[in-house]
Amino acid sequence: ERRRVQARLDRSLSGARRALKGLRFISRATGSTEATALWGAVEERFDALSRDGLLARDDFGDCIGMVDSKEFAVGIFDALARRRRQNLQRVTKEELRDFWLQISDQSFDARLQIFFDMVDTNVDGRITREEVQELIVLSASANKLSKLKEQAEEYALLIMEELDPEGLGYIELWQLEALLLQRDAYMSYSRPLSSGSGSAAQWSQDIGDGGAQEKPATTAAPGRGRWQRWSPRRAAGRARVAAEENWRRAWVLALWVAAMAALFAWRFAQYRRSVAFEVMGYCLPTAKGAAETLKLNMALVLLPVCRITLTRLRSSWARFLVPLDDCIAFHKVIAMAIAAGICLHAGNHLACDFPRLIASSPGEYRPLAGFFGEERPTYRSLLSGVVGVTGVVMVVLMAVSFTLAARPLRRAPTRTRLPSPLGHLAGFNAFWYSHHLLVVVYLLLLVHGWFIFLVTKWYQRTTWMYIAVPFALHVGERTLRALRSKAYAAKILKVCLLPGNVLTITMSKPYGFRYRSGQYVFLQCPTISPFEWHPFSITSAPGDDYISVHIQTRGDWTQELKHIFVENYFSPCLPSRASFGELGMPEQKSPPRLLVDGPYGAPAQDFRNYDVLLLVGLGIGATPFISILRDLLNNIKLADELMDLSMETSRSEDSSNTFSVSTASSNKRRAYRTSRAHFYWVTREPGSFEWFKSVMDEVAEMDKKGVIELHNYLTSVYEERDARTTLLSMVQALNHAKNGIDIVSGTRGQDTFCKT
Repeated sequence: ERRRVQARLDRSLSGARRALKGLRFISRATGSTEATALWGAVEERFDALSRDGLLARDDFGDCIGMVDSKEFAVGIFDALARRRRQNLQRVTKEELRDFWLQISDQSFDARLQIFFDMVDTNVDGRITREEVQELIVLSASANKLSKLKEQAEEYALLIMEELDPEGLGYIELWQLEALLLQRDAYMSYSRPLSSGSGSAAQWSQDIGDGGAQEKPATTAAPGRGRWQRWSPRRAAGRARVAAEENWRRAWVLALWVAAMAALFAWRFAQYRRSVAFEVMGYCLPTAKGAAETLKLNMALVLLPVCRITLTRLRSSWARFLVPLDDCIAFHKVIAMAIAAGICLHAGNHLACDFPRLIASSPGEYRPLAGFFGEERPTYRSLLSGVVGVTGVVMVVLMAVSFTLAARPLRRAPTRTRLPSPLGHLAGFNAFWYSHHLLVVVYLLLLVHGWFIFLVTKWYQRTTWMYIAVPFALHVGERTLRALRSKAYAAKILKVCLLPGNVLTITMSKPYGFRYRSGQYVFLQCPTISPFEWHPFSITSAPGDDYISVHIQTRGDWTQELKHIFVENYFSPCLPSRASFGELGMPEQKSPPRLLVDGPYGAPAQDFRNYDVLLLVGLGIGATPFISILRDLLNNIKLADELMDLSMETSRSEDSSNTFSVSTASSNKRRAYRTSRAHFYWVTREPGSFEWFKSVMDEVAEMDKKGVIELHNYLTSVYEERDARTTLLSMVQALNHAKNGIDIVSGTRGQDTFCKT
C-alpha cells in the first residue's frame, strides 16, 4: 500500500506527458474528428468482411486495420468482449462501433485499462507471470520477433521482479501504469551500462520517436506557409551549401560542355566553308560537328570506368578538384550525350545530306567527284561502302548495349519477370555481356574514321587521335586486372550462412594485397562463370590477416554461389547458422576457387581525413562501415598497447626506447584524425543483427573511451508509442539495465524500434 501511494506520479512531468501520448491501438492519431473519418474506412471493411451482418472474431484485425497483427487484434477483441461479460465470436456493426470508440479513445487511462484487460484474462484485477508471458508472445508475434517469443518466460520474470518485489505473484493496474509512466526513468538508468562501450547503441529516443511524432495541424495556406519559411538569409545559406557541395561537379560539367561546344563550332565552321556545303547544305556541317563531339565522348566515356586509375587518383591531389565519387554518374551522362550525338550525326547523313548528294545535278556534283568517284553514288552504294557498313553496325551494336544497360532491364530478374524468350535479354548478365560488344564498336570506329568521306590527308583523320590513349589505358587496365586476379587466387578459410540469406566468406589475404577500409573488391568464381566479376565491400580491416566479405544472395550469381556452398559443404544439422572451417570441412572436398580483383577506391575510404565520422548504413549497405569500425578498433588496441609500452619504458632509463615509442605513438595519432564515430544502422529484419554481432560486441568490450557509438534501428516493428510495442520497449530497457544485453540483436548495445 505504501508503494501504491509512492507510485502516484505527477503527470505534468515531461516524461509522463510523452508516455500519456503512447499506448495507441491505432497507428494514427485518433482525435474525435479523425476517429470519425477513420470509422468510415472501418465501416466499409465491415461490409466487405461480414456475413449476415456479423463480423467474425478472426476478421476483427483486418477490419480495424491490424492486418499484420491478427493475433494481437484477437486479444483486443477478447478483452473488449470480457468487459461485456460475454464470450463473443461474432459482432454486429453497432458492437463494432462500440469497440472502435473504446480503442480510439484519447484518454490514456482508457487505453491502459484495455491493455490491462488484454493481460488479465481471468478478470480478477491481477496479472500473473503467465499472463504477462502471453502478452509478450502476442507482442513479439505482431512484430515478427521470433527470438523474443522463445525467451518470453525469461522476460516475464524480469517484469515481475521489477514490479512485484514483495513476491506476491501478481501485479495490479497501478503497477503497470507506474511502469509505463516512468519510461524515461528506465531509459536513463539503462544508459550508464552502455556508456562503458562509448554509449554503444544508446536508446536515441529523440530519433527513434521521430517516426511516431504527431505533426500539429496548421490552418495557414500552403503557399503562404512556404513563403513564410523562405528568407533571403536562409536562401543565401542554402546557395552557399549547394556551391560547396557541387562546385567540383559544376566545373567538370562546364569544361565538358564547353569542349563539346568548341569542337562542334570549329568543325561546323570548317565544313561551312567547304565545297561540299554548296551541295549538302547545313546538314553536312551539323553532322560533322556532331561527329567531332562523338569522338571526344567516345574517348571520355572510358575514363570513368578505369578503376585502377581512379583508385590511384583518390590518393592524390586530384581528389580535391575532381568528383571521383560521381564517376559512374558521369559515365552515364556521357553515354546519353553519345546517344544524342549518334542521332544528330547519323540522322543528318541518312535523311538529309545523302539524299541531297544523290539528287545533285552533274554541275553541282563535279567538285565532289574526287571524294565519291566520277559517277554520282546511289543511296545503296553509300550504305554498302566501308563507311556505311561500319556506321550501321556501330549504331546497331550501341543501340543493343545502351538498351540492355537501362535500369529496368538491367535489374529485371529481381524487379520484374519478362516473358520467355525476352527474359534472356534482360538482367545483369545481358547488360554485362552486351557491354563487351563495345570493344567491336571501338575497332569499327577506327575503321570508320579512317575511311571517312571528304577527307584526303592522314592528319585530318583524327578519330584515332582521340581514342588512342583512353582505349590503350582501358585495355591495359583490363589486362593487368586479368593477370593480377590470377595471382590473387584466395584460399577460403571459413564460410557462414547467416539469417537473411547472407553469406560470409573469409579468405586468406593474398601476398602483396593491400587495401583501405571502405574499399571493395571484385570476386569471380570460375565454377559458376569464368567471365563474371561482381563487386563486394570488404568487411575486414587492413590490419587483419584475412579478407572477409558479406554477400546477400539476391541475384542469380549469388544464389548459385550459396547453392554450391550449402549443397556441398554445409552440414544439414545446423539450422540457423551454417558454417564450416578447416576443421569441419569434409576432407574429400575442396571449396570452389575464388579470384580476387582489386582493391578499388570508394568514398568511404577517406574516413581518416575527418575528426568525427557519421556512418549511416541501410541493410547490407553497411558493409563498408564494418571495415571502418574494425579499423578503428585495431587502432584503439594499438594505441592501448603503445600506451602500455610507453609506460613500461618510461620507468626504465633507456631514453632512446622512450623516444622511439613516443614517436611511433604520435605518428599513429597523426595518421588517425578520427576522435569520434557515430554508426547508424537501419535494418528491416531482426535476424540481420547476426551479420555483424561479433563486431558490435567487440566494440562494446574494447571501446572504453567512448570513441564509437552504435545506433541500431529496426524498422520491421511498430513505433514505440504503439500498443503492440509498448511492453517490448519496457522489456528492452529493463533487460539492458540488468544484463547489458539487447533483447533483439543479442549485443551489448540497445536497439531502437521505428516503423517505416
